[in-house]
Amino acid sequence: METTTATRKLTPKDYKSDIKPVWCPGCGDFSVLSSITKALAELGIPPEQAAVVSGIGCSSRIPAYTSVYGLHGLHGRALPAAIGLKVARPDLTVIAAGGDGDGFSIGGNHFLHACRRNVDMTYIVMDNEVYGMTKGQASPTTEPDWERGKLTPGGPGINPFHPLAVALASGANFIARGFTGDPNYVARLIAEGIRHPGFSFIQVLSPCVTFRPEEREWKKVVRPAPVEPTSDPARAARRLMTDDGFNLGVLFKGDRRPFRPDTSARATVAELEQEFVV
Repeated sequence: METTTATRKLTPKDYKSDIKPVWCPGCGDFSVLSSITKALAELGIPPEQAAVVSGIGCSSRIPAYTSVYGLHGLHGRALPAAIGLKVARPDLTVIAAGGDGDGFSIGGNHFLHACRRNVDMTYIVMDNEVYGMTKGQASPTTEPDWERGKLTPGGPGINPFHPLAVALASGANFIARGFTGDPNYVARLIAEGIRHPGFSFIQVLSPCVTFRPEEREWKKVVRPAPVEPTSDPARAARRLMTDDGFNLGVLFKGDRRPFRPDTSARATVAELEQEFVV
């Protein structure tokens, strides 16, 4: 890691590793990687003061493609690892990144409690409404009549998970949605989420053109949200419950105080050992 970054203006290249991404051509995750590096550069955060934590999945390869500290962890476990890191090192800018399967299915319980706990960090979910790495199964956000998945030939048949509404109900302090077709806008959302105190959640619509080529059409239907961000949970709930999934922007900004546990040592190792002596 360079030691001269404190003396010059940082650029997105300062946050990229030499590892070439293995994503499919046209994958939206390329754009999210670019947005993260642009946001960090805009904020001027030195690479040694940032960390990206992920679980498993196509999008969870993000840490390897950056030059900041990173952890590519277990499936669905990005959030507890990221929260632990932030609590232990509050000086770091911590970003958790992953996909809809990793975050809303296997990691669904952690998602609820990360929103509720409100530790000051940012969670980016690249939502393509499919399990791409395992070749195209329905995910929690797949619509009920999607029939191209081999495991669900008649479609999943159940309503999709609503991540933004669940985040609001669980206590998330900052809720936004972006689209990979506009990486500069997503970069601004990420930067705003990092600046906002508390847990910030950003859903990024990231088409999987390999297993869901119809998602190329998303660029024709996404639009800026027709309303300004609100800090009123009741108003935000009404908006989100009538949302069609394609309104972009910051949709809720709360003012809950971030959770900062007391991490000061309350006993020495010798004192702790004494508690277990039988």
